[in-house]
Amino acid sequence: MAKKQAFGEEAQALKQAQRKMAKVIISTKNARGKYAFRETMMDQDSVSDFLKKNKS
Repeated sequence: MAKKQAFGEEAQALKQAQRKMAKVIISTKNARGKYAFRETMMDQDSVSDFLKKNKS
């Protein structure tokens, strides 16, 4: 059976509530020469800006 499709303001509110997320892993080299990794979850739209800011 098909799902009921909602139209109007309710449907748009549901679409905005379900944001697309991305997991970003950034590596940094510490003083000992080993790599440390940091994970963050963020909106898919702001990933490129985050990478530009945290580029080493």
